[in-house]
Amino acid sequence: MLSGVQITRTAVLGLGLIGGSLLLRLAKMQASAIGYDADPGTRAAVADRLGEHAVASDLAAAIEGADLVVLAVPLPAVPVVLSALAEVGYRGLLTDVTSVKDPVRALVSTELAGARWVGGHPMAGKESSGFGVADEDLLNGCAWALCLDDEVLLDDWLAVARWALAVGGRVTPLTSEEHDTAVARISHLPHVVAAALTIGAADGPVGPAALGLGAGSFRDATRVAATRVALTAAMCGGNALALAVEVDALIERLTSARQVLTDPEALSDWLESARAIRANWPPPGAKASVRLTRDELLFLGRGGGYLIEIHESSADVIQPEA
Repeated sequence: MLSGVQITRTAVLGLGLIGGSLLLRLAKMQASAIGYDADPGTRAAVADRLGEHAVASDLAAAIEGADLVVLAVPLPAVPVVLSALAEVGYRGLLTDVTSVKDPVRALVSTELAGARWVGGHPMAGKESSGFGVADEDLLNGCAWALCLDDEVLLDDWLAVARWALAVGGRVTPLTSEEHDTAVARISHLPHVVAAALTIGAADGPVGPAALGLGAGSFRDATRVAATRVALTAAMCGGNALALAVEVDALIERLTSARQVLTDPEALSDWLESARAIRANWPPPGAKASVRLTRDELLFLGRGGGYLIEIHESSADVIQPEA
């Protein structure tokens, strides 16, 4: 069932770290693409790096002739961009790179009804932001969640999936709700934990000494605490319900750890359970094939699998080994 939807030209709205990296990647591929950012300084930086042809002076010019529009702005800016798209009458294929999906799904349904939205989230980033740190290889090889919600046409989903694969991602099919539950655990919670560890390290009279002694463990565990606050707050606040569940679960696990600190055997067992999981991450996978049906695609994603190539009626995939 080869999708009849073809994507030949992409418009990227928002040219920060992710949007800028995407535009750079498309330019490296020599794909037909153009970007737009509301900030004149960012537009000038893009023009300096890629040429005037790569950046539009306004949103309407950016989306003209585009087969796919990519929202690459933080969650608080999504309603503004959707309103601008509605004003110029856009109702075509739309994806995004926002770190939460259900809020964007709700906004699209109210602000841009009729648009063919396929929610997306490439799992890539840095603690720094802006086009100045954009990287043409940032998205290459990254996990790329694509939301196959009930209202999403399978042909549209397959078209965006082919596009994401061409960009360099490995596509995981999920619903918006499943995505938000998963990323609360492996993305949003780590940001909260990093902030808590950083604040705790600096606390009290011993704080300066603790920070002075900080080395690899502290650096790795707190890296994302340096992320721009507005981005982290929008991400965590936008997924507050799912994140609160994970914060509560973490508190329970920490309480369990506290209870076994003076019991070497129990503490070792607790630590070993984590070591075994981490040592096997990412889990090894085996190549397989699935049919291009909604049920089979979602079953793949829910099991931690992902697509690597799409054919006429099937897809080559990687499924985690049992």
